[in-house]
Amino acid sequence: MIDVDVLVNGRRRRESVEPRLLLSDFLRHTLGLTGTHVGCEHGVCGACTVTLDGVAVRSCLLLAVQADGHELRTVESLAANGELTALQAAFRQHHALQCGFCTPGMLMAAVDLLSRGRPTREEINDALTGQICRCTGYEPIVEAILTAAEA
Repeated sequence: MIDVDVLVNGRRRRESVEPRLLLSDFLRHTLGLTGTHVGCEHGVCGACTVTLDGVAVRSCLLLAVQADGHELRTVESLAANGELTALQAAFRQHHALQCGFCTPGMLMAAVDLLSRGRPTREEINDALTGQICRCTGYEPIVEAILTAAEA
């Protein structure tokens, strides 16, 4: 077992984990943060996207021990006060969350993108490359991110 000390959604967490435990499994099973979805476990679908030190990463491609000493944010961090963020409200407004499976990863990818300023439609399309949605198509998601960028 290896000790891991991470800041997750603003809360310090210290856990002993198996060296080969995936970060996605650490978040879901060890910490109970089930908003991080696991679809492909190969980094292809993007459902497991979280931010690591503010940068969007695929949690199924990282080991929990690699997050030691870092800050993680999951989708659970977005509405911490119980109210939707501008981004979440825009997703709802534009119907950008049909079945909801890809939504946590899409939101976290958008959080990373929006943290760097007001993105263009092209930058949003580039940022969503590799984020797979089978329900909405991408236009409602792009419109939601554009709306959130204006808020």
